Amino acid sequence: MLEMLNVHAAKTNLSKLLARVAKGEEIVIAKSGTPVAKLVPFVSVAPSRALGAFRGKIWMSDDALESPAWLLDAFEGVGGTLPPPAPRRRKR
Repeated sequence: MLEMLNVHAAKTNLSKLLARVAKGEEIVIAKSGTPVAKLVPFVSVAPSRALGAFRGKIWMSDDALESPAWLLDAFEGVGGTLPPPAPRRRKR
């Protein structure tokens, strides 16, 4: 049977409760005698992926990580004129 604790007892003993839950126990937390939460062990749902699973299925060109010159110039503010600033909105 699940152990039921009130909120105050759960707050006071949270570290101990987490250690028990990590060992596989389930604990119910109640407020005024009404169950409101359940502490259960965490189970990972994502399976681990093997390294190299996509080897030979995906490729990347040699220049994929290089930035084009026009983009670098735009960030550095060279090679052209800057656009005019946006018009300011007047406060009413």
